Order: sequence, then structure tokens, then C-alpha cells
Amino acid sequence: MHEARYVRYIAVLAGLAAVSLALTPSLVPRPALFQGFLAGLSFGLAYLLAAWLCRLVFKVLARRRTTRRPRVATLASVLVFPRWGWWVSAAAIAVYAFLLGALSLRWQNDVRAKVEMAPVDGADLTIFFATALITVGVVFGVHWCLKRVAAWGRGWTRRVTRVSALVTAGGFLTGAVAGAVALVLLVNVALIGTDSVYASRNESTPQGIVEPASTFRSAGSSSAVDWDKLGMQGRAFVGGGPTAQQISAVTQRPAKEPVRVYIGEVQAGSMKARAALAVAELKRTGGFERGTLLIATPTGSGWLERQAVESLEYLHGGDTAIVSMQYSYQPSWVSFLFHQELPRDSSQALYDAVRKEWLAMPSKKRPALLVYGLSLGASGMQSVFADTAEMISSVDGAVFSGPPNNSMPWGTLLQHRDAGSTPWQPVYDAGRHIRWLSKDGDFDALTGPWVPARIAYLQHGTDAVTWLTPRLIWQKPDWLTGSAAAGGRAPDVSDSMVWIPLVTYLQVAFDMFLGEAVPARHGHNFGDVAVAAWNGVSPSGLEPATVGKIQALMAAIPYENSIDN
Repeated sequence: MHEARYVRYIAVLAGLAAVSLALTPSLVPRPALFQGFLAGLSFGLAYLLAAWLCRLVFKVLARRRTTRRPRVATLASVLVFPRWGWWVSAAAIAVYAFLLGALSLRWQNDVRAKVEMAPVDGADLTIFFATALITVGVVFGVHWCLKRVAAWGRGWTRRVTRVSALVTAGGFLTGAVAGAVALVLLVNVALIGTDSVYASRNESTPQGIVEPASTFRSAGSSSAVDWDKLGMQGRAFVGGGPTAQQISAVTQRPAKEPVRVYIGEVQAGSMKARAALAVAELKRTGGFERGTLLIATPTGSGWLERQAVESLEYLHGGDTAIVSMQYSYQPSWVSFLFHQELPRDSSQALYDAVRKEWLAMPSKKRPALLVYGLSLGASGMQSVFADTAEMISSVDGAVFSGPPNNSMPWGTLLQHRDAGSTPWQPVYDAGRHIRWLSKDGDFDALTGPWVPARIAYLQHGTDAVTWLTPRLIWQKPDWLTGSAAAGGRAPDVSDSMVWIPLVTYLQVAFDMFLGEAVPARHGHNFGDVAVAAWNGVSPSGLEPATVGKIQALMAAIPYENSIDN
């Protein structure tokens, strides 16, 4: 029997099937390099798994051959291919692989069109195939090394004992342990490398940012906050932003110098101590005497989106104070996977300290109290409230951008949304207090009253951060039930995307890393609707033309400065 040929043939088919599933489109486009990596990884793993299962089947059949010889012989005769049949199969597989690559290119261009990106061409197809082949080679190389380790384990076990079952088990366990150790080492090296890179970045200062001299900024004149302890994102925040003159030039109205308070992670030994310092800074800078006070939770790296904070300052003529506190310097995905308590604990400590001081003020002298968070920051800031009723009764307004799927009370609101509304554009209680915004004008689509406290959720149908949940492994999501034209998905989600058990979960997980690589209005980018969000939650009273000028100014912020990096 030509068992080895059959094993390879079936394994190749399994590999191609896995690639076909992996390349189906998802929420956002994937670069050709990334596509090639996914294809190569899928093919390599599926090939090896199928080959192992085939060998196991043939081994079982061989053991039964003495008792069921006629049936095995019949099976073998059915599996015999003429020599030319293998060449035809190889040619068919090659054609299929080429067509699959072309189809993948078409799928990706469909997704790119939905998110307003230019199409890719044949050059990307070349990159795709080259990356896929290299990745397959790496997978097979790792497998070869593990086989050598397993062979060594079998040899060592054979010298110790002559029991065949133990010899086999010894080889298997040696290979499995070696693979597990290699995986753990790889993950730890990746985490250590990530930590090293971001720790170094945290010590840097963005180009054009200098230590402020203003008394209205942390680390400025007479501040107890050290410039060197702010972290990169903290220095960018307190060293940037508009001046009173810049605001007045746009609004044609008198403006104040905005207050910006930020406390770095290493400034004090505990979150409670950092929160107390933040309150002291607000007192020093006169933050509690401003018309609007915003408590903002940053992303994992400590980043605050420029458009979100500057929009509020322009809309309210600089009569604002924004306070924030760093809880990490690593990218958001690290905190999301390993330290989800950090944004929650940090938000709670800062909110409690600031609100305690705010409540101690005479009610008529209190500034409007707003809260804000993006991504992990949205999850952390929401967590300080037991439910929506407490949120509405405790603050004057809130903006939560791109909340993760496990954040509350977002999840409860989505589950109990008004009948007929969609998960990507929900309506809750007719929008009386809480509304969703994906594009400018969404707030006004609801004709009923929007009464204080106003809460806004900024949410896109193509944001993987919002839709990633373990339920995708076994359950078709309600945001992927039909075509966009029929209302079964968001308008910017490709109709070619279909739910596949486990596969869709993995695709959306990968999409999380690409959600900021698409233009505003899609993915995990919300800078384009920051002006509309704040003007809806905390109306400025400015003329529409002036609001339009602010919007144009926010749209002109360079895209590379809008990424949590």
C-alpha cells in the first residue's frame, strides 16, 4: 500500500480547506503580509493534524487486517490511484491554490471598499504567497525539531525499559513537554520583548513636546508632578493641546487656558496616592473652578485620544479641566489579556477622589462633571458605576468610545435594547438618556427628548474590540444575521463575511490588532465623531459654522498621532 502518498494527499486537502476558511473575509482588511502568515499557519497546522490522524487510521486498519482482511483489501484497492492520477491531482491543487489566492484578493478588496480604503493588486498577491510559503516552512521546521526530540525520548525510554507502550508514551510525552516549553518560552519572550519596547517608549518624549511652563498643567510651574515620571503619553498630554489664543482664533470668542492634569504610573506607589495627587493638582490649577470637569481613563499605554480631549476644550472655550491617571505603559492588548483589573481599579480610585472633592463644593459652584474612556478606558470608567441608574444620577454626562464586549453596563444595555433596533446601532429607552453614535447625525435620528445626564457610546460595526466574545466560537452573533441591504449587518461590514464556528472567533481576535489601521469612521477609530459626541452630551451653544470649524480642525490631526502606540 502507498500509505505515505495517501497521507500526504489527504493532508494537503485538509490544509487547503483550512486556508480557505482562514482567508474568508472578516471585519477589517488584512495586509497581504498578515494574510500570508494566516494562510501559512493554517495550512501547516491542518496538514500536520490531518497527517497524524491518517497515520493513526492506517495503523488501526493494519492491526485489524488479520481478522478483517477482505474489507481492508477492498479499501486498499479503492484507494489505489494510477500514476497519472497523482499528477492530475497535483495540478488541480495548484490551480485551486492560485484561484484561492485570487478569491482572497477579491474578498479583501470588498472589505477595503466597505471601509473606504483603496484596493490592492497583484503585487500584494505575490507578497501573500511568499509569506505563506515561508510560514509553512517555519511550521514544518518546528515540527521536525519536535519529532527529533520525541525520537530522543523514545530512545531514552527504550534503554530504560523494553515495554513498547512505555517507549511510545515516553516519546510522546517528551515531544509534548518540549512543545509546551517552547510555546511558553515564545510567549514569555514576546511579552518581555513587548515590555522592553514599551518601557523604552514610555521614557521617550514625542517630537515637538516640551515641559510646560503654564501653571494650568501638571509638571508646570509649582507643580508637584515630575515631568520625568509622566510617561510618554502623559508628557504628550500635558505638553500638548490648544492654548487660549488658539481656541479663541477658531471660535471668535474669549477663551481660557485649558487645565490638564495627569499623574504618571511611577509618580506614587499606589493608585490611591496618585488619585490624591491628582485632586491636589486640580486644586492648584483651579480645575474645580472651571465650567466643565472631565475625568478620563486612558488606554493601556496611558494614551488619551487627541480629538476627544481637544474637542471638549474647543467647544467650551477652554473653560475645562481634564484629569487622568496612567495605570500601565504597555499596549492595551496586554492589559486586556493579563491585567483587566488595572483600568477598573485606576478609574475607581480617581473617580472616587475627584467626586468626593466635587461633592464637598457648594452645589451652585460645582463644574459640570463628565467622564470619558476609550477602549479599555471605556471599560474601566464604566465599571465605577453599579448600573446605568447610578451613572445617570452621579455625573452630568459621559462618552465611552469603543467599549470592549465584556464591559458593563454596555452589555446590559445592548441586551435590553428597544425592539427593532440593531446591535451596531442600538436604541435604549427611546434614547432618553443614552444614545449611540457611529457617524455624525446618529444622535438626531431619535426624535424623542435627550435629557441630562446624557450618555454617549461611540461604536462602529467593524470594531472587533466591541464584538469579540468567546460566544463567537459556538454561537452565530446577532450582528451577522444577513446582508447589509436587508439590515442583517452594519453597512460597512462585507456581505462576504460569514459566521464559521471557531474560525470567526479567531478572525475577530486578529482583527483587534488591525482595528486602528483603517480610516476614521470604521474599526477602532473614533476621532471623527469626537466633536459631535461632546457637543451632544455637553452642548456648547456654538453656532453650527463654528462647530464645523472645530470639526475640520480635528479632522486635520495627523492619523499617525491617533493610534494607541
